[in-house]
Amino acid sequence: MNIARLKSQPEIFYSLQGEGPRCGTPAVFLRLAGCNLHCSWCDTRYSWAPGCELGVDEVAARLLSYGCPSVVITGGEPLLQAGELERLLALLPPDFYIEVETNGTLPPTPALAERVNQWNVSPKLAHSGNSPEQALCPAALAAFVATGRAWFKFVVQSEHDWPAIAALSLPQQRLILMPCATTRAELAAARPGVAALCLQHRVRLGDRLHISLWNDEKGV
Repeated sequence: MNIARLKSQPEIFYSLQGEGPRCGTPAVFLRLAGCNLHCSWCDTRYSWAPGCELGVDEVAARLLSYGCPSVVITGGEPLLQAGELERLLALLPPDFYIEVETNGTLPPTPALAERVNQWNVSPKLAHSGNSPEQALCPAALAAFVATGRAWFKFVVQSEHDWPAIAALSLPQQRLILMPCATTRAELAAARPGVAALCLQHRVRLGDRLHISLWNDEKGV
């Protein structure tokens, strides 16, 4: 597998889930390298570059070594390595809770759709700098909806983002709006506006716990 490289090491670490419905849950994080989108505000641009090559057996051993039965697989875009991901998850105990963070442009394979407990799908809006043709794939989003285990997280800059979100016709009870922020200061400034938008449209506010706790530090 191609693992993102941080400080010359493959990025595998133990922390708290910072986003989504399991925010605050202890988990082991695996960040895969490579992405098919290039968001202007991405806070892990280093993951776009080639990373460290590790065999799936070694990756599984590292994940198991933490003794935590919750794993978050992020990127980059993990589904670019769907085959390796299938082989990795087959090596983990069946009672491990598996979350996958994805940009929603690539549908899950049948094996992954069956094994992954939670999909954290983050479609990218126009302010990401990606074209709609690149960033929004209705067929892939429909495949995630069909799993019954997907949440849809949107990074929001202003109330003007709502029409594009609504146009995707995703399950309202599965929508999460998050402030566009990479630092504590940005998060504090953006949070009230996003909270107001959530109240207006009756959707969930997604805070960004890792930024609140560690600011813009990486690997935590």
